[in-house]
Amino acid sequence: MKIIVTGGAGFIGSHIVDKMIAEGHEVAIVDNLTTGSRKNLNPRAKFYEVDITDAALRDVFEKEKPEIVFHLAAQIDVRRSVSEPEFDARVNIIGSISLIRCCVDFGVEKIIYSSTGGAIYGEPSYIPVDEKHAPGPDCAYGISKHTVEHYLELAHKLDGLCYTVLRYANVYGPRQDPHGEAGVVGIFSENILNGVPCLIFGDGSKTRDYVFVSDIVE
Repeated sequence: MKIIVTGGAGFIGSHIVDKMIAEGHEVAIVDNLTTGSRKNLNPRAKFYEVDITDAALRDVFEKEKPEIVFHLAAQIDVRRSVSEPEFDARVNIIGSISLIRCCVDFGVEKIIYSSTGGAIYGEPSYIPVDEKHAPGPDCAYGISKHTVEHYLELAHKLDGLCYTVLRYANVYGPRQDPHGEAGVVGIFSENILNGVPCLIFGDGSKTRDYVFVSDIVE
């Protein structure tokens, strides 16, 4: 199948690209390399250095005519979403709307959207949080990621676009950036290797959910 992976030079996206190529699919990557890295690019994939907010996105779809789209490109910094909500919305909402429109206009069979787990639910009403738990985002990032889910539902109702939404927990594994504002496994691993203390906020009683990147890919 012909597949486009937005954010395919990033941590999770690059693993999806590798898996799809290993299974014999033809893959094109769309990534502006803001957080992605050229070293993550699979040499057997086509690469377009394009931002999902750019008009050039349509040119990629017109050339590739994908059957499946994995959508992972996003503004992922929660702190930046709080300080720059307009930028967060422009990338995560407006960019995703443009992508969805391309999927509809060029006859994509299905889009798989990488949403978020904790940021959508906010402070949970009960533990463990399941798929029936009502969303309650308390940051701009969570709001923008959740908003796209509604646009996907609308595209399905109006245009028949098939979609799947995956709300990841805290993903960890190879290629995770140890220098970002999130990704505690990568950050702590880097600290341990360099003999730097690991800072834990609070009294140490907090818990989080983690999922290995290969399980996400599966």
